[in-house]
Amino acid sequence: MTTRTKKEPLAESTLDSDDLIRDLEQLSELATLVTSARDAMSDEIVTRLSSAASEGITLLDRLTRNQGLMRLLQVLDRPESQFLLLSLADAVGSMSRDLANAPPAKGGLFALLKLARQPGTEEGLRALSLLGQYWNDSLRELHQQVGRKSP
Repeated sequence: MTTRTKKEPLAESTLDSDDLIRDLEQLSELATLVTSARDAMSDEIVTRLSSAASEGITLLDRLTRNQGLMRLLQVLDRPESQFLLLSLADAVGSMSRDLANAPPAKGGLFALLKLARQPGTEEGLRALSLLGQYWNDSLRELHQQVGRKSP
């Protein structure tokens, strides 16, 4: 019985020393990683990173102070604006493919009349006309509001 009790502490110390060796190897690898990272962080890199972070914060500050941009972002968040943007993206992609595959326009009055008879032409002109109308109304209203506030 005494031999068993003597072997058990020896087995435990062997396991403990194996664990200790693995832990020391991991600690050594971690130290190597930290040293490599410290060496990689030269003064130039630190200066460039801090400069980029500073410029990013300045840009973000300017963007959040821009009332027009904030208003545009609010409008773009509406479902109807999302539909408009999605359809615009699809339309731009289709337009790009069609223009790339179409022969160059020859011009002339007959080509213009042919274009005017296509179904999408009237809708496109209507959309641009409505955009111009609403844009003009909004611009006039904003100028009138600013004119009322000015001394």
